[in-house]
Amino acid sequence: MSSNKVHPSWQNIPSLYERHADYFDKSRGKSLVEQAWMDKFLTIAGSGANILDLGCGSGEPLAAYCIENGHHVTGIDGSAPMLSLCRARFPDQEWLPGDMRHCRLGKAFNGILAWDSFFHLPPEDQRPMFAVFERHAAPGAALMFTSGPGAGEAIGEFQGEQLYHASLDAAEYGTLLASHGFALVEHVIEDQSCGGHTIWLARHLSEEKESC
Repeated sequence: MSSNKVHPSWQNIPSLYERHADYFDKSRGKSLVEQAWMDKFLTIAGSGANILDLGCGSGEPLAAYCIENGHHVTGIDGSAPMLSLCRARFPDQEWLPGDMRHCRLGKAFNGILAWDSFFHLPPEDQRPMFAVFERHAAPGAALMFTSGPGAGEAIGEFQGEQLYHASLDAAEYGTLLASHGFALVEHVIEDQSCGGHTIWLARHLSEEKESC
């Protein structure tokens, strides 16, 4: 999909979460409908794992669940108010400002999470993200992200503003995972036990990996 066909609302995502961070945090809630998937993800990541949370938001409930279960979290987010909430709640973890598309931390992680964040990128920016995932994946690392149920754009609404989402088709996600060394573990479209999320869980197959 060429950039001139992408709905312009995608460019508003960073400022939207800047301006409505407190509302997002309150509306997101602390209940963990994602627990079954998080347990699968953390089982692959292993005990005492280093987790990279791309688009960490306010740190609750997903990063909080990782921390409560003995894992260390490095969170990346483009919203300064969101990161402030994370630092206040979990000062012993690492919270970094940044754009996931340009993430180069120089180290590998046992788990990489891009839950309800990756799907805000337009399709042409989602494809290169698989190189970002690979760059930060330790041997056997877990990768979990959410997407749309099929290829295309979907424009939702948040606080009266347009909220952009996009997705590739399932076959292309599968190809991208495989070409970057990930084996698909589980994929469910619109999982009704998890709020209707479409979820991808994969494991990196590399036996040896150098940080880059």
